[in-house]
Amino acid sequence: MQIGSTDRARELEVFAAVVQRGSFSAAGRVLGLTPSAVSRTIDRIEARLGVRLMLRTTRVLTLTAEGRVYLGAARRILADLDDAEREIADQGAPRGRLRVSAALAHGRQCIVPLLGEFAALYPHILVDISLTDAIADIHGGQADVAIRFGVLADSPLTALRVGQTGRTIVAAPEYLARRGTPQVPEDLHNHNCLNFNFRRTEPVWPFRKEGRDYALTVHGNIEANNGETLGQLAIAGVGITRVGNFSVAEDLAAGRLVPLLEAFNPGDVEQIHAVFVGGANMPARVRVFVDFIASNLR
Repeated sequence: MQIGSTDRARELEVFAAVVQRGSFSAAGRVLGLTPSAVSRTIDRIEARLGVRLMLRTTRVLTLTAEGRVYLGAARRILADLDDAEREIADQGAPRGRLRVSAALAHGRQCIVPLLGEFAALYPHILVDISLTDAIADIHGGQADVAIRFGVLADSPLTALRVGQTGRTIVAAPEYLARRGTPQVPEDLHNHNCLNFNFRRTEPVWPFRKEGRDYALTVHGNIEANNGETLGQLAIAGVGITRVGNFSVAEDLAAGRLVPLLEAFNPGDVEQIHAVFVGGANMPARVRVFVDFIASNLR
C-alpha cells in the first residue's frame, strides 16, 4: 500500500520524536497524539519495511541496527525539509545549513579566518565546515561546497576558480648543513624528498632549465596527505619537500625553512576552485558563500 509524501514525513517526525523523548506517551504529548496513535505509526513503518526498528519494554526503548540507520535518515530528511521551508519563506535572507569541505592546511589558514566575517554578513546561515584532505562526495550529500586544488576531473559539478597558490621546494637549515644544499634539480637524487601520497599525484617535481620545462622524478621515505605535515617533517630535518606557499609562509619568514632551487622554478602554481552543484536551483546560501570566498581569496 502506497502512502502520500505528507504521511511519510509525519511518520518520520513521529519516529524521531519517540527516540528523542524515550517513550510513546512523551512523544505523543509533544506531537498532540495519543500513545496508541504513536504506537500504530511505529507498527505501520515496521510492517512496511519488514524489519524491527526498536525493541520495546515497559521501561525502555532500544533501537535496532536498522532503527539507527532509519533514525539517521529521518533526521537528515526532516532537517532538509526545515531548511527548504525556511529558505522559501524568506528568499531575501539566505539561510539554512551550508556544508563546506576544505583541505586541512588551507582550510585552517585561509578559509576558517574568513568565516567570522561571513557569519556576520549572513547570520541565518549555519556553516558546517569539515577540514579534510579527502575528496568530499558532493553528489552523495557530503558537502554543498568543496574547496579543491589542482586539475579537476571531468564532472557535471560547477567549478569556480577562487584563487591559486605558488609552490616552493623547502628544507630546514639543519638538514642542509648535514646533507648539503642542492645546486641544480638533479642534485635531489641524493636527497630524501618528502612527497604527497595522493595516488593522482606522480612523484615528480617540475623545473625549468635553459628555457626548457621538464619533470624530475624524486624519491623519499615518507609521504603525507597534507602540506602542513610535510612542512613539519622538513622543519624537523627529515628531508626536502615541495608544498603550497600558504603551508610554509610563516616558517619561511621565521627562517625555520629556506627555499631551494628558485632559479629553476617554472612558475609552479596550483589553481584553487570552489566546486558545487550549480544551475537554476542552486540554494542562495551556496551562491553567496562561493561569491564571498572568491572575492576574498583572489
